[in-house]
Amino acid sequence: MEKIVFTPDDGGSVEFYVLEQTTIAGRNYILVTDTEEGDGEALILKDTASPTDSESVYEIVTEDEELSAVAEMFEKILDDVELES
Repeated sequence: MEKIVFTPDDGGSVEFYVLEQTTIAGRNYILVTDTEEGDGEALILKDTASPTDSESVYEIVTEDEELSAVAEMFEKILDDVELES
């Protein structure tokens, strides 16, 4: 499982493990968790960077309709995963 490190604007770093990624309507989304094995907290993040940016900028998906649609897509991709809000 790929581990990525995020650097928030306030400094420090946060590590997540990437479970899956997908693109919907030209927007990239990743499903990440805070633990490599077992049940952990999961987040859906979307890349909000412009195509000309050299780095990705990820934000947590919080809008209910978008969150439900993307979670449903990840559940289809990962047969054995059920996402709860």
